[in-house]
Amino acid sequence: MPDRLPPLTALRAFDAAARNMSFSKAAAELNVTPAALSFQIKSLEEHLGHPLFRRLNRAVELTEAGRALAPGAADGFRALTSAWRATKRVHDDSTLTVTAGPAFTAKWMAPRLYQFAQAHPEVELRFSASLRIMDFHRDEIDVAIRFGYPQDEDLYSLPLAYEWVTPVMSPELAMAYPTPASLQEAPLIFDESIKFLNPPCDWPTWFRAAGIDFAPTHGARFSQADHAVDAALAGVGVVLGRRALVVKDLYEGRLIAPYKLALSTKAHFRFLCPKGAENRPHIKAFRDWIIAEIDKTASVSKQLQIIPVEDVPSR
Repeated sequence: MPDRLPPLTALRAFDAAARNMSFSKAAAELNVTPAALSFQIKSLEEHLGHPLFRRLNRAVELTEAGRALAPGAADGFRALTSAWRATKRVHDDSTLTVTAGPAFTAKWMAPRLYQFAQAHPEVELRFSASLRIMDFHRDEIDVAIRFGYPQDEDLYSLPLAYEWVTPVMSPELAMAYPTPASLQEAPLIFDESIKFLNPPCDWPTWFRAAGIDFAPTHGARFSQADHAVDAALAGVGVVLGRRALVVKDLYEGRLIAPYKLALSTKAHFRFLCPKGAENRPHIKAFRDWIIAEIDKTASVSKQLQIIPVEDVPSR
């Protein structure tokens, strides 16, 4: 049997009918008449030499040949649709779709977006706040901001400022707990979102770095880092704040980092996009804006004594 493919319109008609299991519904989806759709499927069956559907009284069902063809046809049209959308985005510099984790979106991007919108009114920003690793083409994503250990060999990857953690609290709590030792009596907040870090950047590690033998286990625990920071802002307790999520609050005085001792980690945020797309005008503008915004609060890091977590003795 020759491998010459049948007409694409016939395959499209088959795909729609196989998904809907109805010629009339498939015809409506493709905006053609049922007779036209039936003709396309008949021509496909003639091309194959075997029926693809059993025509019943008020329904249709796939034959063995139809069941063999249906998954590949569906995958093929999904791939074509994805490729077509990606091709259209190559020349679309007016819309920028960004994905980032919920905490980074809420605590870093959202408070700053007004400045980008003012500087670039020609760019329409769209955000997908998700921890799911998305496919740039399938999910129609232009830029991803991701935290962790780099595994970005196939992408353009720009490291953003390296991360540290340090105890942060409201100004009122900072007056109540003036020394690292006094922190042993403070209500502590646990950010569970960074439990994956290795070596750990947690309360026991920070206390060891401060020369204090204290491994706290009791306190409010949050699975989302932004919720932990919000609790600290409300005066609920003290959290080991991650640079990206607390630096603006530290810079503007809503939070205080009284002890000046921070732990750095090799995990960090990266600016990611497909290779070759980094200099497209709207992507470059967004990248340059992020770097400029990070520079605005760089003075906060300079006030800290930052110790690599790898240098902290284990128990």
